[in-house]
Amino acid sequence: MSVAIRRSGFDRAVLALLCILAFAWMLPLLWVLALSFKPNEFLMSRTDAFLAPPYTLANYLNILQTSQVFRWVLNSVVVAMGQTVGVVVLSSLAGYGFARTEFPGRRLVFALVIFGLAIPSQSIFIPLHRMFSHWGLQNTYAGLMLPGLAAPFGVYLMTQYFRAIPAELEEAAMLDNASRLKTFLRVILPLSLPAQATLAIFTFLAAWNDYLWPLVIATKPEMYTLTRGLASTQTNFAQSEGLGFLMSQAVFAGLPVLTVYVFFQKYLVSAVAGTGRRTEAKA
Repeated sequence: MSVAIRRSGFDRAVLALLCILAFAWMLPLLWVLALSFKPNEFLMSRTDAFLAPPYTLANYLNILQTSQVFRWVLNSVVVAMGQTVGVVVLSSLAGYGFARTEFPGRRLVFALVIFGLAIPSQSIFIPLHRMFSHWGLQNTYAGLMLPGLAAPFGVYLMTQYFRAIPAELEEAAMLDNASRLKTFLRVILPLSLPAQATLAIFTFLAAWNDYLWPLVIATKPEMYTLTRGLASTQTNFAQSEGLGFLMSQAVFAGLPVLTVYVFFQKYLVSAVAGTGRRTEAKA
């Protein structure tokens, strides 16, 4: 009885600590959200009273009144969705090849793919820009999406997840005269849905928030992504004279990502938990 009481007290203490840490993590986000509803004139004098009035919707109305903001949203949706689909498809195919097939140099090729994780994307901007400009892909959706399709993390994630799936399932399907492609599509892919959803969330988040590559490759306002377009509307004194407008831009740009995460978070948790259980079982 006493052990159960101590255990219950420990669980409550851990829960209370986690709640405190969660609130501390959420506090900056709440601060940004509150300042986005404050008049810029008020924020020039103080930013500490973010829960007290006055409040205004002027900052969000200024965003919506920007002539091309909905075009920028459309561009971000097209780029993020296209890049997400491409990364999930290519990473799934490559991951299955590394996990289930044997070919000469497989270990070396996989090591080269993993080595790509150590290369900062900013270090290859100049050759990428010269190459895409030479191909005439500047200010195009293809130019915005194609560099993001090279995803070493996605290949690594899918390879590890496929390796954790019992090979007996494939062997049983092949005994029923199923081809490797049919086995991959009908057996392996449905089992890897949590990993695919996790990869899709990370890819969509990175593509939606990407600023540097659109800054380099998109020079026409009609081809700006949302992050690039909102940054172009800021003045040189935005951080001091337009702080509320700056915060409303951050909230406006972050809402789609939050929506995607809310709808797919169960797959993210399932992928992490499933990978952990399989790792323990193999150990």
